[in-house]
Amino acid sequence: MPSLLSLYRKIFFGRKPGWDQQPLPQIRVACANVSVSEDKVAQYAKVCGFDYKGQALPLTYLYVMAFRLHAVIFTHDAITFPLLGMIHLKNSISQYHQVKASETFDIECVLTSSTVTDSGLEFELVSKAFVGDELVWESLSTYLYRIESTGRRVRPPKASTMNWQDPVLWELSEDLGRRYAKASGDYNLIHLHPILSKRFGFDRVLAHGMWSKARSVAQLMPQIGDKPCTVEVAFKLPLLMPAQVSFGVDEADSGLDFELRDSKGRRPHLTGSVRFHN
Repeated sequence: MPSLLSLYRKIFFGRKPGWDQQPLPQIRVACANVSVSEDKVAQYAKVCGFDYKGQALPLTYLYVMAFRLHAVIFTHDAITFPLLGMIHLKNSISQYHQVKASETFDIECVLTSSTVTDSGLEFELVSKAFVGDELVWESLSTYLYRIESTGRRVRPPKASTMNWQDPVLWELSEDLGRRYAKASGDYNLIHLHPILSKRFGFDRVLAHGMWSKARSVAQLMPQIGDKPCTVEVAFKLPLLMPAQVSFGVDEADSGLDFELRDSKGRRPHLTGSVRFHN
């Protein structure tokens, strides 16, 4: 797998002129015979709340490995805008059968499409993990490179109408971003220290979106178990730490709906669903 140190050197210190108004090309990167570190998996599981017994990988863990290939694509010369400041809008993960920490994976990532929207340039990365010739895990991430527009007001997102009875409350400490970064390798500056996040207009550190997803999935593991499923989330309002947040789940056709909201249950930080495969 590529070195995260060298990739972050390019991300933090490389200079990119900005989007050249051209559609993004299809870029594919792959790495064969990828194995995971037992210690890193255990560290990740602890930060995200998974009950890891040393065998089945947390459902979201292979995203940590795929993110390295995302970073390779972000630093490609054909991507003319910087990674810093990009927004992760949505993520979908499908696990076709439970994968083991002892297995070896072939992982590939493809930048598949880009679209100009009112907010900027949206593009999608599809990541896949194979054991032998079998596709065992797949992820789709939608990113946004924001382009400033005049006179456009964005309405704050509202919580859904899902049943919100007896939500679980979580206390998030200010150092959560640093602990997740150490476990995952995702060292985005806005998650590390208030001084760094202030450069991007936030007076406190932000929780990683993929931590929010992983923590939500960990909470749902009693219902998910080892069943094949797809977990989709949309990232809504930034989650500033320290904070108290509330998590609720509701049964839906063929699965579950869930949200991560502020402590009063009014504003959503993340909305998601679990759909089980037949």
